[in-house]
Amino acid sequence: MPKLIPVITEEEIKEQISRVAKEISKDYEDKKLILIGVLKGSFIFTADLSRSLSIPNQVDFVGASSYGSNTSTSGEVTITKDVGLDLEGKHVLVLEDIVDTGLTLIRIIDYLKKFNPESVKICALLNKHERRTADITVDYECFAIPKGFLVGYGLDYAEDYRNLPAIFNLEE
Repeated sequence: MPKLIPVITEEEIKEQISRVAKEISKDYEDKKLILIGVLKGSFIFTADLSRSLSIPNQVDFVGASSYGSNTSTSGEVTITKDVGLDLEGKHVLVLEDIVDTGLTLIRIIDYLKKFNPESVKICALLNKHERRTADITVDYECFAIPKGFLVGYGLDYAEDYRNLPAIFNLEE
């Protein structure tokens, strides 16, 4: 049975989302902002961040997969759900639960740029700098984290643990 070791509390998550929402609200004041959550892991983060912004925003989702039921990326990224909103001329902020190697985000950014947005930036709940293999910049981050396989607050292992209100390290 896997063991869950607490890493980030529910309160710490709320505090950091509030901090980042203030930055984003200031940076995108008087701009048409569309939040694009990366499914499935970012759905809770996307909802909480959207509600924390003090500026109008629209929300859409894109699906991408590189893990399957493994704890490490396969390296091949597939778009599994297309965006539905018109992105042309709009400011797009991609919301990711965790940025690890960066390979998934490279694929998503390339996909989104086909829709001619005014800008595309990245906001991550969790940023694993040490595992980065792709040349990608996270513009807004809630937490910089070390290694470990994390679950909770939308993050999963084989579709389990997404519902946990905090973030835990999953140890076998």
